[in-house]
Order: sequence, then C-alpha cells, then structure tokens
Amino acid sequence: MIGIIDYDAGNIQSVINALDDYDIDYILSYNTEELEKCSKIILPGVGEANYAMNKLKEKNLIAFIKNYKKPFIGICLGMQLLCEFSEERETTCLGIIPTSVIKFNSENVIVPQMGWNDVKQLSEDKLFESIPDETSFYFANSYYVPKNQYTIASCNYEKEISAIVKKDNFYGMQFHPEKSGKLGIKILENFIKLC
Repeated sequence: MIGIIDYDAGNIQSVINALDDYDIDYILSYNTEELEKCSKIILPGVGEANYAMNKLKEKNLIAFIKNYKKPFIGICLGMQLLCEFSEERETTCLGIIPTSVIKFNSENVIVPQMGWNDVKQLSEDKLFESIPDETSFYFANSYYVPKNQYTIASCNYEKEISAIVKKDNFYGMQFHPEKSGKLGIKILENFIKLC
C-alpha cells in the first residue's frame, strides 16, 4: 500500500489520478499510524514552502517524515521541503537533504520554469529502469535545488540543477512525473515497484 500525505498543500489529485489509472493501491492520509503501515510514501507538493511547512507542522507530520525508514519520495515542492532551507519566505524545511533551495534569477531565465526539460541521469538507480537518459519531463518551479552530492539526475535551467536527489531512503523529484506522459508514469511506477 502506498501512502500519499494529505496536508492541504499539494498536487494530490493529479497523483491520485495517475495511481488510479494504473490500479495502484494507495491511501490518502495525514494520520501517522496509518502512514506507518504503508510500504512507501509520496509527498506531493505545489505552492509555497512556508505554507506547506506550517501545514506539515499543524498535522504533526514533521518528526514522522524525518524518522521514516521506508522508501519516500517528495515531488516538486515536496522535493524542496526535504532540504534544509528555502529562500521562499526564508523557510526552514525538513533538513533531510543538506542543501538550500534557491530562487531562479529572473534576469537570466523565465521564472517560473514551466514546461518540458531534458533530465540527465548521473548515476545508476532502480528509479531509472526502462527510462532513457535525457528523457524530457514536465517542470513547474520558481525555485531550485542546486546540484549537490545527492543529485542523481540533473537538468539545465539557468545552470545545471538537481532534477532528482536521493539520500538514504529519501528521493526528491523536481518535475511532475504524473504530468509527464508514459515515461513520467513509468518512473513513478519504478519508485513504487522497485525502489
């Protein structure tokens, strides 16, 4: 069973639609006892970092997420929340990935990054099974995670930045797999079935 964290700050419906289309069993919950029984967890995210962190705090999810030992993936804002700090309203995040989230420089690129971008695989991972290198995925973000030691896939927008990060059991994915066609669903399926 897959757990989707319900915290009033995410692209939850699009993730649910993708899982429904592929008959993947899930629960939508913020109850930590229910989520603890899941084999994997998805933290969706769209919106503003400070608001999202306040919602996680309000629902008593912060300690649960930080101590979760099974496979976990944060999508879009969900990836950024895994970091230590976001420049978006000077927000302290979960601190799982030791890096900060930076705003794109609007003098150099269009902000937000909105649309398809090629993702370069930087290391081998089960997440990439049957996913060709340089596959395009759909992005929608004004802030980014710099390339760092936990970056397993990157893309170029203003500079080379993190598209996917991985630390221990935690994955973060800046793009929206559920909005990225068949290969987007495949990479989400890989997380659910292989990782």
